[in-house]
Amino acid sequence: MSKKPENKNAQARRKGFDVQKMTILALLVAAALMIYAIESMLPTLVPIPGIKLGLANVVTLITLKRYGARDAFLVLLARILLSSFFFGQLLSLLYSFCGGLLCMLVTWLVNSILQGHFLYLTSIFGALSHNAAQLLVAFFITQVAGVFGYLPFLVISAILTGLFTGLCAHFTLKYLPKKG
Repeated sequence: MSKKPENKNAQARRKGFDVQKMTILALLVAAALMIYAIESMLPTLVPIPGIKLGLANVVTLITLKRYGARDAFLVLLARILLSSFFFGQLLSLLYSFCGGLLCMLVTWLVNSILQGHFLYLTSIFGALSHNAAQLLVAFFITQVAGVFGYLPFLVISAILTGLFTGLCAHFTLKYLPKKG
């Protein structure tokens, strides 16, 4: 009995390389970049540095929920690197990378503890950790303890924006086709 020859996608999947998944993740990076670009053109909501909606994080939350922490981290990392390259400076890369790294770690941890439920709580904790990391980076760069005076404003904004982005991700997931 002869074996049926495998197509190239089947061979690639067997080797751990899924073209369809990689294409979807690339589209998610593109969507996050587009959202980031649009949000960066909007006027700031409040005149306090570091406060913004963070709508591109909706894509990261969707990726975490659908594809797992590893793929969400890859999408986040690609978005941070590309957005810093296209729209930012070296300093914005440092802030975004540190904030995104701690945010992803906390988001993954909280999502694991909550077993994938309550995405809005996961998002709130992610936003809090993102702001905390950026505040610490600001302190290490400036060596001025006065930056911690922003903490109450950043906590309030993280709760509000984290809730908003978490709810956006939750309701977007309801209307996306099921994975697979």
